[in-house]
Amino acid sequence: MLIKHKILPWTLMLLLLPDILCNILKVEYQQQHICAVKGSSAVIQCSFHHTDNLVKKVQWGHETNNSSKGHSNFNIKYINTSSRFLYIGDKNRNCSLKIHQVNHDDKGLYATRFITSNKRGTWPVRIGPMLKVVDLNILMTNPHGNEAVKEGESANLTCINSCDGLNVTSAFTWFKNGEPIKEGPVLNLRNMSSSSSGNYTCSLKTNTGTTSGVKNIDVEYSPKNTSVSVSPSLEVDPDSNVTLICSSHAKPPVENYTWFKIHDNYAHMTAVGHKPVFFPSNVGQYLCSVTNTHGSQNSSVVTLKMKVYWATATRDILIIAVAVILVVTTVIAITRLNNNNTRAPTTDCGENIQVAPTTLNTESVNWLICDDHQQEANQCEGRTTELIYGTVVFKPNRESNMQQTIHTYNDDDEGVIYSTVCRSQQLNPSCFTS
Repeated sequence: MLIKHKILPWTLMLLLLPDILCNILKVEYQQQHICAVKGSSAVIQCSFHHTDNLVKKVQWGHETNNSSKGHSNFNIKYINTSSRFLYIGDKNRNCSLKIHQVNHDDKGLYATRFITSNKRGTWPVRIGPMLKVVDLNILMTNPHGNEAVKEGESANLTCINSCDGLNVTSAFTWFKNGEPIKEGPVLNLRNMSSSSSGNYTCSLKTNTGTTSGVKNIDVEYSPKNTSVSVSPSLEVDPDSNVTLICSSHAKPPVENYTWFKIHDNYAHMTAVGHKPVFFPSNVGQYLCSVTNTHGSQNSSVVTLKMKVYWATATRDILIIAVAVILVVTTVIAITRLNNNNTRAPTTDCGENIQVAPTTLNTESVNWLICDDHQQEANQCEGRTTELIYGTVVFKPNRESNMQQTIHTYNDDDEGVIYSTVCRSQQLNPSCFTS
């Protein structure tokens, strides 16, 4: 009887052993802790083994409440319900899950549940790995150990992926204002200027969607390009107001403005104002001096002058004098022009000079006819002619004969000598001799 009781349990075990061996499910996860950068993709590696190979479906669950209540509260995500969660396994051995564009809501514990086609049906949940989601961070260091950077200083920016731990294995790309500028974990900024200011970010080289937080660098500098503008002009009317405006580029902004008036050719200066806008009460030389935490700068000197006006009487006299000079000049020019137009051409010829015989006894009478070419004697035709009367002077010892002759000749006598000559405005003295 005792032997029968000992044999019965073993008999039952032998009867149930085939069914037990045919319903074994083994699940393995390659990593129990997975770290992913926000915006990247994460893969949870999983493999399983089922003796009957009767797996119909694999479901992944995400623990929504990681508290002391245990792992009973899961939000099961089926592979067809979300575009970010993708089941990349199969129904034989691979049960891996891939998560696209990881965000902080995806962190936590993951688990799997298998559904088979045998009478066992749904298997208990198998707890999987823990997913950690981190951001890329930028660490800035400079020689002074502060965040403010002055023009001319240097700084280093380091992109940190906390998933790497102490060993930096990630490849990074640096961006300034959204434009890629360099690759590598460290960005060195040397001798910075105002152009170095901007928003810096880094990302994983393999996934530009994993952008870090923005690191803003605002390079500070002392005042520069300090200038003074004048309104309305540098020439001041006696009864008008002048405004001087001082402007400068500085970071941080200008803290103090000081206006100076220059005396005795820079011998000394007097402070006359402490605001960006100044209203001078008199003419002279002025400059503006500006200051911030990093230095100061002076503007160039502006000189205000009183506008000069001519007296009314003096102005009228000048106008009249100029008008008279213009009129006299015009009259002289017109007169000379008319004289040149009315002057006749010069000629040396004589026409049909005839001497009638006379019974007068003259000492001598000589004349010269400029007639080099007889064939040109007709050149004077068509020209204006004048009647020239000549007087012949006789010596005194012939006075009686002269008087007699004068009394006996008249205009109709044949002894009167007439001659027609061509005459111009200027006679050629070479044509006549006596």
